[in-house]
Amino acid sequence: MSGGLLDPALNHAPDHPRHIHLIGICGTGMAALAAMLQEQGYTVTGSDQHVYPPMSDFLAGLGIEAQGGYAAANLAARPDLVIVGNVVRITNPEAVELARLGLPYLSMPQAVGHFFLTDKRSLVVAGTHGKTTTSSLLATTLYRLGVDPGCMIGGLVEAFGRNARVGSGPFFVVEGDEYDTAFFNKVSKFQHYRPFGAILTSVEFDHADIFADLAAIKAAFAEFIGRIPPDGVLAVCMDDPVAAELAGAARCPVIGYGSGAGCAWQMTDLQAQGLSIQFSAAYRGKAMGRCTLPMPGRHNGLNALAVIALLHHLGFAFDAIVAGLAAFEGVKRRQQVRGVVRGITVIDDFAHHPTAVRETLHALRLAWPHNRLIAVFEPRTNSSRRAVFQEEYTQVFASADLVLVREHVPLDGLPMAEQFSSVRLAADLRRQGIAARSFADTEAILAELNTICRSGDVVVILSNGGFDGIHERLLAQLARPA
Repeated sequence: MSGGLLDPALNHAPDHPRHIHLIGICGTGMAALAAMLQEQGYTVTGSDQHVYPPMSDFLAGLGIEAQGGYAAANLAARPDLVIVGNVVRITNPEAVELARLGLPYLSMPQAVGHFFLTDKRSLVVAGTHGKTTTSSLLATTLYRLGVDPGCMIGGLVEAFGRNARVGSGPFFVVEGDEYDTAFFNKVSKFQHYRPFGAILTSVEFDHADIFADLAAIKAAFAEFIGRIPPDGVLAVCMDDPVAAELAGAARCPVIGYGSGAGCAWQMTDLQAQGLSIQFSAAYRGKAMGRCTLPMPGRHNGLNALAVIALLHHLGFAFDAIVAGLAAFEGVKRRQQVRGVVRGITVIDDFAHHPTAVRETLHALRLAWPHNRLIAVFEPRTNSSRRAVFQEEYTQVFASADLVLVREHVPLDGLPMAEQFSSVRLAADLRRQGIAARSFADTEAILAELNTICRSGDVVVILSNGGFDGIHERLLAQLARPA
């Protein structure tokens, strides 16, 4: 076996493995899996090309060293099982060596299903937006309800100090990503997560590198919904027309939530109170009470309502659920305040899809209605670096007072005419009366912020990656004497 061609017959977990190696260990899902496997007593090693906080710090805290860079030598110990992350390509030197050695292998979602979901009631949070926050709300609320859930989530949950836990209770919360699984298993990750219950927040076109159009996205979500058994449950946001349409084919009970009068669970009278919100919840027309969530934005109110809808169906009392939500500590990189220096607040947020950018900025505007809001945007995903969302981005920055856009790292093999342009976005925003500038690199953005930032400003960094450490660099820069 050579040339990086893996033997399909080895795509399984061996009996009683002891040493498990993860290729691409610093991905949020892979790091979560590494932590859970270690907690179960396995010896865990790993490697990754790009190692940066918070995942590098998280793994180091567990005593799991992430080897920098991929190399055949990382498999010299001949682990009993190799788990291959979705960032790994067939030409990766460790994938080639894996094939040469003939070792058993799994994708990350396959491993989660095999090691952690077989004997649990899997609660999967799916949707284009809000998966990480909603999964975190669900897991922490279950924890406060005393059922000790397991979870695997795409962000570090403050209540747990990590993004995964095995748990001893009957439920396991999984963030259900629709992105594909691995180069040898080109299906959406959530197809492996064996849902008993699910939340569907929204369905929009995304991941233009693997989905041709919205119809392809819908087909993947429809297949996922079809996996929920008749005695399971689906909570779906009826404010989203595509999600509502797909829910119509479910074999299980469907509980609609949203702001519309036709929803089983309805959110009304939303009020912002700084970085918190309050809203009223009604179930089938009956007022249930007020809910407080220590996060801003209407979209987070809907995320909390989704958790209420699912847990209430599973038999938990409304008042107890609401108490758990009110104590939520947050998730790293989701409207996370990284620091305040000289009266300037720096916020980190994962938003990169146009809808997520719009909702995040709207939420922050409600939280700081009288402050200057500066949005710093890095188009980094495969979709955001393509021209597919160029026009949509021009419609989502209205809540910001100033927009600074970093030029993207070009996509190899794609004509520049089909790639995103920060210069064009900034020009289009200026034509709408929104102050906007484009920059070639992160250093130029930091220099600009050093010149313009003043007390009272709120600077939100929008990126799904490390953004060259801009958050800490900006805070350090602001702290220096003028």
